[in-house]
Amino acid sequence: MRVLVTGGAGFIGSQVVAALAARGHDPVVLDALLPAAHPEPPPLPDAEWIHADVRDRAATARALRGVDAVCHQAAMVGLGKDFADAPEYVGCNDLGTAVLLAAMAEAGVTELVLAGSMVVYGEGRYDCPRHGQVRPGPRAAADLTAGRFEPLCRECGAELTPGLVGEDAGMDPRNVYATTKLAQEHLAAAWARATGGRAVALRYHNVYGPGMPRDTPYAGVASFFRSALERGEAPRVFEDGRQRRDFVHVGDVADANAIALEAVRGREPGALSAYNTGSGTPHTVGEMAAVLAAAHGGPSPVVTGEFRLGDVRHITADSRRLRAELGWNSQVGFAEGMAEFATSGLRGAVG
Repeated sequence: MRVLVTGGAGFIGSQVVAALAARGHDPVVLDALLPAAHPEPPPLPDAEWIHADVRDRAATARALRGVDAVCHQAAMVGLGKDFADAPEYVGCNDLGTAVLLAAMAEAGVTELVLAGSMVVYGEGRYDCPRHGQVRPGPRAAADLTAGRFEPLCRECGAELTPGLVGEDAGMDPRNVYATTKLAQEHLAAAWARATGGRAVALRYHNVYGPGMPRDTPYAGVASFFRSALERGEAPRVFEDGRQRRDFVHVGDVADANAIALEAVRGREPGALSAYNTGSGTPHTVGEMAAVLAAAHGGPSPVVTGEFRLGDVRHITADSRRLRAELGWNSQVGFAEGMAEFATSGLRGAVG
């Protein structure tokens, strides 16, 4: 199968390219090499290479020639620097997706795997002892400043118990990046309905592993901690470090993409299917920082009490649907993956 991988030179995209090639497929890479994701030129993937922006309709149309399916990884990630980044996020993530889907419709390419994100849920699942499953609202700056990090029940103010969120949970994006990722899913669903296409969205949880970019506001928390340790500094853990996340290895995410691409042809035409893509085992951010620091041999993490508006408290996945329907399982355990990541190379620094 000939597969166009947008963003195929990126942290996750390059691993997807390798996974596809290992399974006997013919990946084609389209990547703009935007500085936010590539502060230094990355190693070129071992595949056909097209240096172009997915927002370039003519270049994207040329890249789709002879292609059987598309794996859409190209996106700006993270919270960025501030709200001034919003136009760039919407342009890269939503306009880029719209241009790609329009070109696919014109070319008659009807199979898509989209890099989605768990951020579309906002906060994860919570249970109140009196009111059952509840959805807390955004946390107030005054509460965060006072160190009150846990969301409470809107009805009675009781403490809530976090749990695993399933794909059928309501959508509640809490920042610009999250909003663009939800819009990508809506665009893909509209494309599928209009063209009879088949689409799968893999809602990634916190992906980590070798090749993460360092020292950029667009990277994830694992990259921040790893970059600090490389500089000989203690990782700075925001809030109280008890935020729950699902850390999933990039190799497992790449395999999920390859499996989804092989399965998408058998999916229902005219529809998008969403799958959580996580390890299924929650860990706290503080725990991750401590394990990473110990494996690296660097200074212990410092819990700072700082916070970022737009961050959610707990979000962890229930990935049973992906395992049951597509047969995917995460293979890299938390301790094993963090030990590898602690000493693996990162992508070049901004400069």
